Amino acid sequence: MSGKLIVMEAGDGSGKATQAALLFRRCKETGKAVRQISFPDYNSPSSALVKMYLRGEFGSEAATVNAYAASLFYAVDRFASYQKNWRKFLEDGGIVIADRYVTSNMAHQAAKITDAAARKKFLAWLCDLEYEKLALPKPDKVIFLDMPPSAAQKLIAARVRASDIHEKDGAYLERAYAAYCALANDYGWERIPCADDTLNPLPIDVIHNRIWAALERVL
Repeated sequence: MSGKLIVMEAGDGSGKATQAALLFRRCKETGKAVRQISFPDYNSPSSALVKMYLRGEFGSEAATVNAYAASLFYAVDRFASYQKNWRKFLEDGGIVIADRYVTSNMAHQAAKITDAAARKKFLAWLCDLEYEKLALPKPDKVIFLDMPPSAAQKLIAARVRASDIHEKDGAYLERAYAAYCALANDYGWERIPCADDTLNPLPIDVIHNRIWAALERVL
């Protein structure tokens, strides 16, 4: 690939969509060929199983659907998006900014597995599935928005739309956040602090400027 794939990751309610949109706009303003994508791709039929899962149709708690099964829902949606919408753009040298990616499966589904050895086995399976079997491109940079769940909940509470089964489960959000922190350390993701010492979310522009500074060399 001659383009760049930049991934924005964080727990639910951490402002990923806002920061991805700001990054997209800044790249456009500097004359870069850039495209913004997000997962799940709710506008595509490929996200049908994801939507059923998040609505609680397979169980009212995230843990009801095991990590392997849930990962397949998201992976198939990503494969369809890549093949239909942005593969050629990336191959031709464009910058793709993704709000969530394979890295979301790594955190959210690994959070369901408490045994360290079983979690390691799952992560190896997942990376082989998405990056090798489905041949999805690996990110050039993963930005982890480090927003503790107590701070993220303040943003979730301000939303108009209803929460999904992930966002309604506080204990699950804590486990997913812990998984994100561990993965950021293990895989060398760029960690961007997004809350102050009193666990209040930082201003949006402060977070954006930190992201831009972290990406200047890559872009």
